[in-house]
Amino acid sequence: MSMGAAAAPGINADVEVFDGTRQPYSDKAQIFITAIDGNQQIALKDFYNTSNIPLRLPFHDNLGDNYTIVAWAKGYKQAGFAPVSVTDQSVQVVELMLLPQSNQFNFSAATWPALKTARPAFAALFAAGTADDAAAGTRYSNLEDVQTGSVLACLLNITTAMSQISLPSGTPVDYIKMINWDLNGDFKMAQDRFFGWADPAIIRQLDIAKQQRTFADAPFGLHPGATRSYKQIQFGEANVQLTFHEGEKKTVNGLDCIMIEPDIDYFRDALAHLLLEVAVNAFGSLTDPSQVYVLRWIAGQRAGIPEFDPLYTIEAA
Repeated sequence: MSMGAAAAPGINADVEVFDGTRQPYSDKAQIFITAIDGNQQIALKDFYNTSNIPLRLPFHDNLGDNYTIVAWAKGYKQAGFAPVSVTDQSVQVVELMLLPQSNQFNFSAATWPALKTARPAFAALFAAGTADDAAAGTRYSNLEDVQTGSVLACLLNITTAMSQISLPSGTPVDYIKMINWDLNGDFKMAQDRFFGWADPAIIRQLDIAKQQRTFADAPFGLHPGATRSYKQIQFGEANVQLTFHEGEKKTVNGLDCIMIEPDIDYFRDALAHLLLEVAVNAFGSLTDPSQVYVLRWIAGQRAGIPEFDPLYTIEAA
């Protein structure tokens, strides 16, 4: 994950390609790499037979050194990252993930027993409102069959991403006390968001986070009934957005809570850190959890934070 390793002779970028299991790409299909400089000129186009690809990109000592690097292989969706700011003094490491064109979720490491061991805080949150562990496990496991697992993948994406956010005190997950598991109605679970009930103290935490420039106010007009929204601004893509419906209230274990609506958008803004064409052209209006998985993993690797691991993986269908 280093972005400034000591330079090998003639090398200033090192592309490492992974698959949807978060392991180095090992398919027989060659990887096609395209590098476009900051002047929008193609600097490199070539096929490679290995998942670790050292590159020598032209150094201009100006904005032309802000490269976009894109990887693709036959039978896979392309992925890329920008800007990759190359120098003649160090190697810029770029970790990309390729998903098969036809893919499926693998929840074998995200079963209810596995979740209780690997993410006990998640299991406790997911069990809130149920009569016992068996009922909680059944409710959770049933999500695997909803929209071919997209709703469960979304739930794991968002809670995992929230658990990696450090507020002045705790993480957003610590403030959510119960999830709304309804699959119908205005506040239903979906493949791009879920709703829950949160301790109102989280709003003060997010206001402080705004002052610390880790969150910013976000538009909430497209969220019917919402009263305010905050968006993480750590990455160029796949940032968490937390929207509140303060008119919707519920008492959870004696605590008066307000409704929270977490989701993850593809991009911080339309121009930042492009993942070329994939999200914009391939998907409709609802955010696709498999694309969030790729974007959030790439962003985290580039930022040098602990690996984004929502427990499930994505493999060829």
